[in-house]
Amino acid sequence: MESSVAKQLVDKIYEKRKAAALELEKQIRECHQQGDQRRISQIIDQLVDMFSNSSNPLHIRNGGLIGLAGTAIALGVDVAPYMEKFIEPVLACFTDSENRIRYFSAECLYNIAKVSKGEVLVYFNPIFDALSKLAADSELSVKNGAELLDRLLKDIVAETASVYIPQYPETERIRDQYEYQDQSILVPYPEDDLTNRTFVPRKAFSLARFIPLLQDRIYVLSPFTRSYLVSWITVLDSVPELELISYLPDFLDGLLKYLSDPTEDVRVATENILADFLREIRDISLLRQRREEIAESSEQHRSDEKLPDITLSHYERALFIPESDVTREYDVEYSEHKSEKDNRTTGAWVPGQGVRIDYSAIIEILIQQLDAQHDEIQQSTALRWLAEFLGFAQEVMVPFTPRLIPAILPNLAHHVPMIQSAAIRTNKLLTKVIQDLPSPGEKPSRQSTLDKASSSNRAFASSPTPPPSIADVLKQRVSRTPPVVAPPVAPSPVQEEEVDFFDYVATVNELTIQFLSEHEETRVAALQWLIMLHQKAPKKILAMDDGTFPALLKTLSDPSEEVIKHDLQLLAQISSSSEESYFRVFMMNLLELFSTDRKLLDARGSLIIRQLCLNLNTERIYRTFAEILEKEEDLEFASDIVQKLNTILVTSPELAEFRKRLKSLETRQDGQALFTTLYRSWCHNAVSVFSLCLLAQAYEHASNLLSIFADLEITVAMLVQIDKLVQLIESPVFTYLRLQLLEPERYPYLFKCLYGLLMLLPQSSAFVSLRNRLNAVNSAGFLHIAPKSTVGSLASRTKVTRDEIKWQDLLSHFRAVQMKHEKARRQALGTDNLPFSGFDSKSGDPASASSSHGSHPPLRRRVTGDTAPPPGLPQPPVLSPLNPRARQNGLLASTRMPGQVPQPLQPNVSQAGGSLAMQQKQRRTLGLGPRKG
Repeated sequence: MESSVAKQLVDKIYEKRKAAALELEKQIRECHQQGDQRRISQIIDQLVDMFSNSSNPLHIRNGGLIGLAGTAIALGVDVAPYMEKFIEPVLACFTDSENRIRYFSAECLYNIAKVSKGEVLVYFNPIFDALSKLAADSELSVKNGAELLDRLLKDIVAETASVYIPQYPETERIRDQYEYQDQSILVPYPEDDLTNRTFVPRKAFSLARFIPLLQDRIYVLSPFTRSYLVSWITVLDSVPELELISYLPDFLDGLLKYLSDPTEDVRVATENILADFLREIRDISLLRQRREEIAESSEQHRSDEKLPDITLSHYERALFIPESDVTREYDVEYSEHKSEKDNRTTGAWVPGQGVRIDYSAIIEILIQQLDAQHDEIQQSTALRWLAEFLGFAQEVMVPFTPRLIPAILPNLAHHVPMIQSAAIRTNKLLTKVIQDLPSPGEKPSRQSTLDKASSSNRAFASSPTPPPSIADVLKQRVSRTPPVVAPPVAPSPVQEEEVDFFDYVATVNELTIQFLSEHEETRVAALQWLIMLHQKAPKKILAMDDGTFPALLKTLSDPSEEVIKHDLQLLAQISSSSEESYFRVFMMNLLELFSTDRKLLDARGSLIIRQLCLNLNTERIYRTFAEILEKEEDLEFASDIVQKLNTILVTSPELAEFRKRLKSLETRQDGQALFTTLYRSWCHNAVSVFSLCLLAQAYEHASNLLSIFADLEITVAMLVQIDKLVQLIESPVFTYLRLQLLEPERYPYLFKCLYGLLMLLPQSSAFVSLRNRLNAVNSAGFLHIAPKSTVGSLASRTKVTRDEIKWQDLLSHFRAVQMKHEKARRQALGTDNLPFSGFDSKSGDPASASSSHGSHPPLRRRVTGDTAPPPGLPQPPVLSPLNPRARQNGLLASTRMPGQVPQPLQPNVSQAGGSLAMQQKQRRTLGLGPRKG
């Protein structure tokens, strides 16, 4: 440049430097008109040396920047061939320690970009990176200057980024150089086709080259830089041809972190851009679905065309085809072909057409946001996105179910209402999607299968990076062919399982893990999922040996009643659809659980059994329980569980029909077999078997049982059970029994039963209640009415019943079982090993007592309560005469002649004296009068 201009350009006064820049601008124009590119290049080198040398004074550096701006204005768009010389030095000044240098460099680059327009897009990445640093500058003037430059660049990008092609070889060379340097980190452009590529001039702006830079800068913490990045993402997304939505997985994770930024402006801008992205994804997906439906309908229309009938000649076929149909079909074909041709030739752009979205990668990022390490707003936003995806991308969401379960279910009880409501909605939608899937056993038609597979294939092919776990499976569904060497065979279940892209096993495993959650809502939801999945595919999940069954049994100990109800519903559902052996093993495991966890039996045993009866066949449950308990070796547990089962049997409204069956022993043979089965196991608890006889109206046998009660040890627990039985007799369940007291001629043994209970009870409220009831009947005179005409019917009734039920065998079995209980109690105390008095050793032999009942299948399980007596124990001495067991008070050996009416009950109570008699005060010896053998 001229020496006068150069001298004035480095003056300390700003006005002189500005005047010199104007003079330099005139010289550059003259040189440009004369084509003196060499001199222009020398002037630019001189100016760059002035402002890039940090050792130069401040006014010299500022003069160089002002002169460079004037040079760019003079050259206009033709400054592009020279930008390689000064772009990097100017950007280096953006980080200078001097505020004025940073400001004037931004002003200089503003003038350069304003005149070069689209040519500056070749240097977009370094300019963007430098501006991201100036956006957080501490000097307000520098920040304002950077903001002006930023606005100009956004306008240039919005107007020309999608179409502008470099016009100068120098800028093309720079673009190619940048692409060669960055080719290892380039994100592939969605429309790149390496097979059929025709020569297309490359544009100045490359979104694929910019995305790695954005991916790196997206994790900054400065709110100013974050706001700068969000604004640029908004601008780039507003350019339809750039298709920024295709690269969303590359920066979505960092963008979601902006939702928890302390600055409100950043949060609001981020929420807005995320809402735009979600709406855009939804619109693109719906557009794709509509286009696929149109394509499928056209394929279906072509496939529905009638094939020529080979049985008719061409002339004969023509007679049966109406002319109108031929014309209509031709018009349809022509219109369809014409519309397709028009669509291909017009090149009309449809929003969302041809845009590819990597659904799988987006879902991966959303799932990662659902852990406790992320902010609450990030978790709720991720849940909302997943819920939206379940509305328009179900085929992509289904394979992610095993990973969505542990991400969604724990949030069902989240302390933040926003997250909890979003999790509840997402869980409902995911459940609906899985429930609407075809069951594994269903075999759709060949055409529908191909249509669905091709649709899914098109959906996944639209992503720049196909998801590995989904696309591969779906590709097998479309292109899988049988091996050449293998003969064609029918598809096996294993092949079907390979084709199925919903992993039942992994889903069930994740649901089982949720049983350990501390939240009741999560555990209930996991059980609801398992119930739904088992209804959908009972043969694919929840097998007896897959480890889930023990977890379900363990869940019965859950403190939540709602969890137990759902758990029992699932167990009942599994049992109802399984074989008898599975059901029996389930009952055995349930009893094993009760035996090892007595607190569970006491607290939840009634609820568990009632819920099972509500969901399964009651007779099946009770019969199986009875068969198992008959051989139970833990006698204390057997007595407790029989007492619990009997209380449920008598009081539960769910067992009303079951009770009716037991009452009809005379008319229904299956009821008699059921009574016998229950009786043999109910013998573990004396009061329960007596209650069962009352319920079945077997009053004569019940009175005979009372005779045996006289030789039992009347413990406090037994008196408590008798007290409860008296209260039950006063309840609505035994209304029929109280009414039968008004017919003593038909039910004579009923009075013996009730008076026998009265004699067993001490002077308590139950004693007074039962005595008042019997006195009310006696005072009415019913007890003294002699039966006349009912003897024949009674004898025949008894004969029919006795032919079906072997009462003496049942009595012998009761004696044997009670003897085992007496022996176990004595061994526990270590005082007596003798069989208790009143019974013959033969009649008490459990083998002989059970042999008449028939053989039973081998039952469970380990001995939990029976222990061997300690060795070397001395034999006890002969019982003292004061001991009630020294007295033999058996049944009164009297027979009743045919036609003889039994007399009212005459109790004969003998009491012992001394302190031992005071300890045995509760025990009674009843003489029940004559009875039938």
